[in-house]
Amino acid sequence: MLKGAAAVAVPSFVSAAFSKSKAAGLSDESNKAVEDEAFWRDVANAYDVRRNVINLENGYWGVMARPVAERYIEQLKRVNYNNSYYARRSYNEDLASVGGALAALLGAAPEEIALTRGATEALKTLITGYNRLKQGDAVLYADLDYGSMQAMMDWRAAQSGGEVIRLAIPEPATHDGLIAFYKKALEDNPSVKLLLLTHISHRTGLVVPVKEIVAMARAAGVDCIVDAAHSWGQMDFDASDLGADFIGFNLHKWIGAPVGAGIVYIKQDRLADIDPDPAADAWARDHITGRVHTGTANFAAYLTIPEALKFHLEVGPARKAARLAYLRNLWVHASRNLPGLQILAPDDPRLHAAITSFRSDGKISAEDNIALAARLLDEFNIYTVHRTGVAGGACVRATPALYNSADDVAALARALKTIYG
Repeated sequence: MLKGAAAVAVPSFVSAAFSKSKAAGLSDESNKAVEDEAFWRDVANAYDVRRNVINLENGYWGVMARPVAERYIEQLKRVNYNNSYYARRSYNEDLASVGGALAALLGAAPEEIALTRGATEALKTLITGYNRLKQGDAVLYADLDYGSMQAMMDWRAAQSGGEVIRLAIPEPATHDGLIAFYKKALEDNPSVKLLLLTHISHRTGLVVPVKEIVAMARAAGVDCIVDAAHSWGQMDFDASDLGADFIGFNLHKWIGAPVGAGIVYIKQDRLADIDPDPAADAWARDHITGRVHTGTANFAAYLTIPEALKFHLEVGPARKAARLAYLRNLWVHASRNLPGLQILAPDDPRLHAAITSFRSDGKISAEDNIALAARLLDEFNIYTVHRTGVAGGACVRATPALYNSADDVAALARALKTIYG
């Protein structure tokens, strides 16, 4: 399918800045495959998206590739045609097959995962069901964690009569600095027993060294719930690479499944530490499916997941992750030293993927960054989105996807040079 097409030229000031940063050791995307615009143009052609605007706001959800969207329509028609005759007789067997494929790719046992309508539902399941907190035990989260999950941690602490410890992750961040930051937070707050960690922040794009922090927390008697909503598919890893016992994933972001699909992961020997949903049937209470109770799900969305996995694997998880980081690096490395511009995700390849946010010096209000995003759209035809909730101030998020070209991100670099240069 992916045959290649004409290459796309990259403006010299962008390619020069990127080459210089690679020589300085700021990037490990040296494999020429990530720079093969012929190959990636062919990948992009598998997406039916509007082309009259440069869309660099792909963090909301991941658009389906054409074969996935076509299969979704087929499954929708199939389910609608067969109705309850299919749903009651054959659907559960098909769903088990979907779960088996997902578990294999995640490096998990089928008994360790259950489908949800997204990472939000998965993480709410984990936080509300976590049953090991006692009176006085504290929970801990940071400013870069997802807002609704912060609210759920507040609720969890209130339910158990405990304290909430809120952190502000330092800017700029470093790999070792993040580990030391969480180490000190745990040492300073020995009452903490539950920690929320976000693998990739939807606010700034910062990648947190989850595995190291989870191990450190475990040694201190602290459990971690990991928000991997943005990371699986944007980065190449499996569940063991996070080392966590409780994880929430999305499938409709970077895996490219239809909207309304996610996974809750509970390590098999920790199932009892997450209560079943109060509405769970008796047979399900000893199974992970009993932790999630959503009523009738979107049959067609779940049945389309294998097609999304097929496309994801055809592109190649490692190649996909490298390409996304490459696109990010093209505009970031060309813009990093512009006066008055703050780029919030570091260039350490361990600490970023595709998402990276920026702001103007001293312009930290939501209004400031709404205006900056509007200027990028109105003057340069580039669509981004503002984000709030960062302790250091609001920002604008840029997120390339596989259908974006090197020219697309170079356009952002040119726009930022015009604004700040």
